[in-house]
Amino acid sequence: MAGDVEHHSPQARILGAELRELRKEAGFTVRELAAKIGLGHAAVSRYETGVRSPTPDTLARLLTALGTSVERYEELLELAKRSSEPNLIGSSRSGLHKHLLNLAEFERTAQRVVHVAPLVIPGPLQTRAFAKHIMSSLDGEEREVRIELRMSRSSAVLASGNLEAFISERVLDDDIGGPGVMAAQLRHIVSAAETGRATVRILPKRLQQWTLAHNGSFVLFEFAKAAPIIHLEHYRGPAFLYDQKDVEAYRKALTTLDELAMPSDASTKLMAEVAERLEGSRKQ
Repeated sequence: MAGDVEHHSPQARILGAELRELRKEAGFTVRELAAKIGLGHAAVSRYETGVRSPTPDTLARLLTALGTSVERYEELLELAKRSSEPNLIGSSRSGLHKHLLNLAEFERTAQRVVHVAPLVIPGPLQTRAFAKHIMSSLDGEEREVRIELRMSRSSAVLASGNLEAFISERVLDDDIGGPGVMAAQLRHIVSAAETGRATVRILPKRLQQWTLAHNGSFVLFEFAKAAPIIHLEHYRGPAFLYDQKDVEAYRKALTTLDELAMPSDASTKLMAEVAERLEGSRKQ
């Protein structure tokens, strides 16, 4: 449609996911919504997948037809204005778990998800008990919402078989939740690796070469028909990198991690050995 812009940026895809959610809440099919505002259904479909961003006028018509609240209306108009920005810094203003829904959208559509985790077990591989301890500082209601979202996302990512993870050996030395919780957590990862639901490799703790893992955690999302995205998680909000120079720097760094990490079978064996040792310590 004239005036629309082809972005496929994180912002455009998040906006598309929001529009799809609003449409479903309002009870419209794509064709029904398109007919209501005088658009072709293909145009609405492209907006919902983030292939194209609607003009401000078209977005306003869509949101009005969907009966969107004033607050959400303003949020989405602001997001649309930022759809051409190369990177996105999230905010907790619209709800502390909002960015988790955005992450779920990326996980749902990605054909490859790579977690680099030098400090903690990656979210998609966490057990419920482990996640509860990780989120123990949060208020009760917020903690429960986040845990349920994490478990739901985890099930979907593991079922896809698209998950790869690089975990620092140092993480295995942490007894978060106590030996029982950590042992069960490691058994869970071993099971995911052995059943082909995830590829997990351990980064030795005494590396003599600097890697990007020393700089902190990050996630790479790769898509079949869209540019890749890097996710940097912060305590109160995420950063999504879409600028291709930034993304390529992270993708290049993965080559070094791949060269230095233990093979998958050795990694699985090590985690099983640590789990066995933790289980033995509980019996003493």
